[in-house]
Amino acid sequence: MSALTDLTIAQSRIGLEKREFSARELTDAHIRACEDARELNTLVAETFDHALERADAADKRLAAGEDGLLEGVPIAVKDLYCTQGIHSTACSRILDGFEPPYESTVTENLWRQGAVMLGKANMDEFAMGSANVTSYYGNVINPWRRRSDNKPLVPGGSSGGSASAVAAHLALGAIGTDTGGSIRQPAAFCGIVGLKPTYGRCSRWGMIAFASSLDQAGPLTRTVEDAALMLSAMAGYDPKDSTSVNLQVPDYRAALTGDINGLRVGIPAEYRLDGMPAEIDTLWRQGVDWYRDAGAEIIDISLPHTKYSLPTYYIVAPAECSSNLARYDGVRYGLRETGGDLTHMYEKTRAKGFGAEVQRRIMIGTYVLSAGYYDAYYLKAQKVRTLIARDFEQAFAKVDVLLTPTAPSAAFAIGEKMDDPIAMYLNDIFTVPASLAGLPGISVPTGLSEDGLPLGLQLIGRPFEEGALMNAAQFLETVAQFTVRPPYLTGGV
Repeated sequence: MSALTDLTIAQSRIGLEKREFSARELTDAHIRACEDARELNTLVAETFDHALERADAADKRLAAGEDGLLEGVPIAVKDLYCTQGIHSTACSRILDGFEPPYESTVTENLWRQGAVMLGKANMDEFAMGSANVTSYYGNVINPWRRRSDNKPLVPGGSSGGSASAVAAHLALGAIGTDTGGSIRQPAAFCGIVGLKPTYGRCSRWGMIAFASSLDQAGPLTRTVEDAALMLSAMAGYDPKDSTSVNLQVPDYRAALTGDINGLRVGIPAEYRLDGMPAEIDTLWRQGVDWYRDAGAEIIDISLPHTKYSLPTYYIVAPAECSSNLARYDGVRYGLRETGGDLTHMYEKTRAKGFGAEVQRRIMIGTYVLSAGYYDAYYLKAQKVRTLIARDFEQAFAKVDVLLTPTAPSAAFAIGEKMDDPIAMYLNDIFTVPASLAGLPGISVPTGLSEDGLPLGLQLIGRPFEEGALMNAAQFLETVAQFTVRPPYLTGGV
């Protein structure tokens, strides 16, 4: 593959400004990489002609000195974002062929800053999944392989196509969405950086909704610096989104000072689980040592309601999904199955249009919202969610960031765990609590498993303090020196 595909976003911007290569050359190199890697199934819609047009426009702006923050940078866009006139289906059959007449706010912000879209990235259907195996367009393949066998691995989910594309050097960066860990967990599985901003930092307008009180846009990149650049371009107040917070977007890149002396790092006792793999615990302890040795203060804390996070999430999220997905009925747009009366049309359309996992979550959500069970399940879950958020609030009175594992294991093979929904849901056990509390979290690749697969550590920060969070994360990135490339890039796959 071309050396241009090995650049970071920050490096590519320097090269473009110095005229070492053009935006068209950079984009063309990534298009060729995408064409050579179609077996990974990372993109469900390729927009290469569109990308070259944008690259040419970027070159003109660069020549005129009018370049934006991401001018000429080729990225992938999760299929959950509506992109005007371009395939936007949440990887569901019920929306197959949908091309919206409008642009999401986040993608519009990126185009305004000069980013170039290579295509729409594969994902779990309606963002429901932890392995990217529920997509109507087929599984995404992780560019990593285990040393013990050559079985194809899952990239994590739901933003698995975005993560795989960045890890395989098919795009310099990508955007995903995180509802319960759907940016951070695939980032850990694919050996890249994944950032979930504070809920409300990025607009949800134009994102196809899963769980409205949890969904949040964020970047997947190969470095923390690149994540800072992308978030600066993505974020901002949007009056079209009632949950968007009207706060100035800081210069996140400027926040990366490297100074963590005196940083108070919290270690939550509840994240040390029975049966947690030794290699995950060892890496976590190594992370603690790295911070302590650099002058940070390590503080043991307690988040007593963490143990209720997963059951709370799997009541709240399905309830909201059952409400949001009620709009897909075959009447106005998308798939329509004809035959029989109106009720039969609804039933046939939704039975054929939604996959098994989406149907499962709709049924769970409808059940917990039903008249006889609303108080017992949904209302109680919302009360517990408040207690979870309060735990974090009390912890952040004592510490600046929390350090935890990102996922309870390394990537697993396609076909493993698939028949056990509970085992699949447990993939989000370390990421869900921050999502329920609306807090920012970032996963950084920091080591390898015994089988040669990437493992990540997660940092959780205070609301709207993404700059401080990324500064702490960049220290982790620097000291870990994770430079291992996936076997796909070295001819091992």
